[in-house]
Amino acid sequence: MKVLFLTLSKINSIEEQSIYQDLLRKFRDEGHYIYIVSPVERRYNKKTNLVYEDKVTILNVWTPNIQKTNIIEKGFGTLILEFIFKKAINKFFKYEKFDLIMYSTPPITFTRLVKSLKRYNNAKTYLLLKDIFPQNAVDLKMMSDSGMLYNYFRRREIELYMMSDWIGCMSMENKKYILKHNPYIDKKKVEVNPNSIYLKEVNTSNNIQSELLSKIPKNKTIFLYGGNLGKPQGIDFLLDVILEAKNNSKAFFVVVGSGTETKRIIEWFKVNKPENALFINELNQEDYDILLQNSHVGLVFLSPTFTIPNYPSRILPYMKNRLPILFATDVNTDVGKEAEKYEYGFWCESGKLNEFKKFVELFSYDDELRIKMGINGFNRLKNDFNVNYSYDMIMNHF
Repeated sequence: MKVLFLTLSKINSIEEQSIYQDLLRKFRDEGHYIYIVSPVERRYNKKTNLVYEDKVTILNVWTPNIQKTNIIEKGFGTLILEFIFKKAINKFFKYEKFDLIMYSTPPITFTRLVKSLKRYNNAKTYLLLKDIFPQNAVDLKMMSDSGMLYNYFRRREIELYMMSDWIGCMSMENKKYILKHNPYIDKKKVEVNPNSIYLKEVNTSNNIQSELLSKIPKNKTIFLYGGNLGKPQGIDFLLDVILEAKNNSKAFFVVVGSGTETKRIIEWFKVNKPENALFINELNQEDYDILLQNSHVGLVFLSPTFTIPNYPSRILPYMKNRLPILFATDVNTDVGKEAEKYEYGFWCESGKLNEFKKFVELFSYDDELRIKMGINGFNRLKNDFNVNYSYDMIMNHF
């Protein structure tokens, strides 16, 4: 089968580790031919190009900056992205015929492109629903739900749902939300197909030598936050947590990532000079893996203003490395509640500082609890977030 995958994520190689590459690599390993269309943003100074790997063709398409940039360029880039992708596909994949077209949100502006590709190829389409837009922008007060821009994007969202043959949601609450707010969708085509990764044992030895580890104190409990640093993450609460825990002699926080809030975080660290925290703006995958293997607790933060259920993929590396997880999210997101149900983490509503502080203190000193919950998380990952599960769910439709 020939599979076309459209994404906003930058993909350099099928061998990289991520929820998308792991799934596509599974398709490849099962004998399918994979074609990926991925943006290479203006900041990288590269032209549109093709990369060939075993049974995999990656079309890197030049685009404006569309991630981790100002809202004006992001909005403009998102609006013209469909046109740029279509032009590149018509040029480079003109003679290819696809059996399955997969695409993820964001963005929803692929709607007309997917519709035309579906008709031309007589292909089936599968939406990997990772983001519910434009409602998330409304929740973050980036647009009004009564404005023209919202109405435009909402129409495109509805069109995307209607056009997709199947919709894979990240969680049960995610699925319930979609069906509740879009009652015209055929319930039979909406399923829970969670974020998933290729699972293999990791080296959990603490003897790995790294310059990075020299910056992290020994004999402390390392609380790690790794991922995007933007408004959706509710970064203010993360910074409040670090300040509140300054008298906890056992806890040390490591924040790794980048995003629209990066400059503000750098400034905050300069002003406050927290002795219990370290901020790392950029880190390659190898060093991040080492950091994961030498941390004790994973952290997840989301803005309390969200009305949509989110399910951050950053939990998967935590679970893979047997880290229990502390969650501070909105009340609608079920990721933390599921962690409590399966006993691999604790959750509180974002903003409830005293409650979160108690969880930090508990994990700081209770080694046995951390180990037990970390094992529970790994087992949950193995059973429910394995890439084999996602692949089989998609292929059951054929």
